[in-house]
Amino acid sequence: MNDLFRIHPEDTVAVALRPLPAGETAQGNGFSVRAEESILQGHKIALCRMEKGGEVIKYGWPIGRAKETIAPGHWVHTHNMESQLEGLEDYRYEPRWKDLKQEEPAFFSGYRRPDGKTGVRNELWIVPMVGCVNGLARQLERRAAARLPEGVDGVVAFQHSCGCSQLGDDLACTQKFLRGLLLHPNAGGVLALCLGCENNRPEDMQALLGGYDRERIAFLVCQDCEDELEEGLRILDRLGQYAASFRREPCPVSSLTVGLKCGGSDGLSGITANPLAGSFSDWLLARGGSAVLTEVPEMFGAERLLMNRCRTEQTFASTVKLINGFRSYFLRYGQPIDENPSPGNREGGITTLAEKSLGCVQKSGTAPVEDVLLYGEQVRTHGLSLLQGPGNDLTAACALASAGAQILLFTTGRGTPLGCPVPTLKLSSNSPLASRKKNWIDFDAGRLLTGASREALTQELAQLVLAVASGTRRAKAEALDRSELTIFRDGVTL
Repeated sequence: MNDLFRIHPEDTVAVALRPLPAGETAQGNGFSVRAEESILQGHKIALCRMEKGGEVIKYGWPIGRAKETIAPGHWVHTHNMESQLEGLEDYRYEPRWKDLKQEEPAFFSGYRRPDGKTGVRNELWIVPMVGCVNGLARQLERRAAARLPEGVDGVVAFQHSCGCSQLGDDLACTQKFLRGLLLHPNAGGVLALCLGCENNRPEDMQALLGGYDRERIAFLVCQDCEDELEEGLRILDRLGQYAASFRREPCPVSSLTVGLKCGGSDGLSGITANPLAGSFSDWLLARGGSAVLTEVPEMFGAERLLMNRCRTEQTFASTVKLINGFRSYFLRYGQPIDENPSPGNREGGITTLAEKSLGCVQKSGTAPVEDVLLYGEQVRTHGLSLLQGPGNDLTAACALASAGAQILLFTTGRGTPLGCPVPTLKLSSNSPLASRKKNWIDFDAGRLLTGASREALTQELAQLVLAVASGTRRAKAEALDRSELTIFRDGVTL
């Protein structure tokens, strides 16, 4: 096994695959370098002399510049390297994409809904339309859980703090987000729980839903009934019977949408877990499925890779608007656009946002970008879509669920127990994490560093996703609390 990994032939740094003591000559894939100081696993070592102000190259792209002259064999991190990201940028459409080879269909066992969507779970969801009814939702969840009919996987009461004291676009974003949950196919029945005096009025939500299935979605306005718990249980009993009428049946993976997310990344994430998620994304899309990539701030510095993969110039223009729109959001609040990575990311070896982004976007694989979605919008087309959303783990995961993802792939190098409305599979970037946190991690992508082939692990991951979609396996996060919703906000609170 090598000690170092150089991702691209033009890279001026390599990643330590294990801790390197000072004075040791470390071997890489076709090169060697003497470690002039101790290098932690996942951190970068200089392969050549880099002058002060010169670019540091990783993934074949600049990830920052040297704050001082860096000699070969030295540790490259925050003490001697800085970000180059700033302000808005101009971009030119330079398409460099090719279609994936279409593969034979694959199938899983799912729930076909009357609207043409496919669910991987058959749950009852209680979705508050305003945070004031969170407590009532939890009471209804406890009571309904004891009387669920056979064939219903469970009942989940979500909670959030929005729906009132919001105005304009901020309220509209909340409404679009909640609309996505109400329509989500993983729920066989949904109770939209309202208070009655909130800004997010029931009639506005019903209008936003359009001609919705009233057998599957029911509204309860708590201020309008004498005993909201009894009335809520009566509605949930009816919805439970409706949900129980669905049975699993063979469904093509072309009906599957997988959300792509990373959190608590380390210096190995861009070598193992993220590329593996990208390989799975290509596997899925080659069979007609869909994938959604979000975390727009974690595209900064790598956005040109995505822009060059846009199928049309219109999609390219939407991607430019997506990137510069989020940069403007940072600048509007007087914040630097490179206020990232997190402390945990830095401890794991990631120094700049561009470095983090170049690792993050690998989750999208190699397929063309077909569409760009605004926050709260649902997937409109097969293939790869980009979704407006922040990097915050729970906010981004919830946004992917609202967009229609039935399953999430969540890569991590540091570990997280995070759950969200849909099954969320955790892929570890390193094997020690997978061994230490068996109750969090579903798949060990760190095996790529010890001889496992990407092709073999892609097939293994695909089989795991299909098993989770079919209900024969459960994501570890499904056993944890997944009731909390975080809704993106950018507006006045009354």
